[in-house]
Amino acid sequence: MTIPYVIDASNVTLSLGHSAARVDILRGIDLQVAKGESVALLGPSGSGKSSLMAVLSGLERATSGIIRVADADFTALDEDGLARARRGRIGIVLQAFHLLPTMTAHENVAVPLELAGVDDAFPIAAAELEAVGLGHRLTHYPAQLSGGEQQRVAIARATAPKPELIFADEPTGNLDAGTGHTILDLLFARQTDTGATLLVITHDPALAARCHRILEMQDGRIVSDRRTD
Repeated sequence: MTIPYVIDASNVTLSLGHSAARVDILRGIDLQVAKGESVALLGPSGSGKSSLMAVLSGLERATSGIIRVADADFTALDEDGLARARRGRIGIVLQAFHLLPTMTAHENVAVPLELAGVDDAFPIAAAELEAVGLGHRLTHYPAQLSGGEQQRVAIARATAPKPELIFADEPTGNLDAGTGHTILDLLFARQTDTGATLLVITHDPALAARCHRILEMQDGRIVSDRRTD
């Protein structure tokens, strides 16, 4: 039986600069991730974790290699094509919440849906905010929300389109330990509810142990790939 890989990357490289100034950031990455898996990405600063997430999410174009994500050939697309391919397929949660300060929580989730051409964007956004425990905060602006609440809005924004993939880069890095634990419970719950594949960058071994797989990176390469289940 063929495994339906949501991520299928082969010999992926990423380099910046030219000639003597060239810096090799990713060095021949091979990675396959199946539908519904949760994968933790560990490694020291500068190992290439965020760069790998950037090329797999279409935020950065690889220098070479083959990348297929959710049935889209990322290596064949220009920047506009990558933006279109991300839409609806990929949700991204970052350490910095990146909410628009002049929009309410409801608008922060609904407007991206509207821009993507989704019908009933505001009812969908309201339901998603209800799912993350913020149904009573729809009309509040980011400055009126705690850090944990802002991250809940960011998770709702990422999961509202029901993407096949959720990328999370240190999603609890700006939160205290107790709030961070609650946010992680929520993130895994939303992954399960939507059937999405989750790839999360973390320095936390306890978080990594909650995932199906743990990848370790060093010097732009995956040096370990082990299952936890």
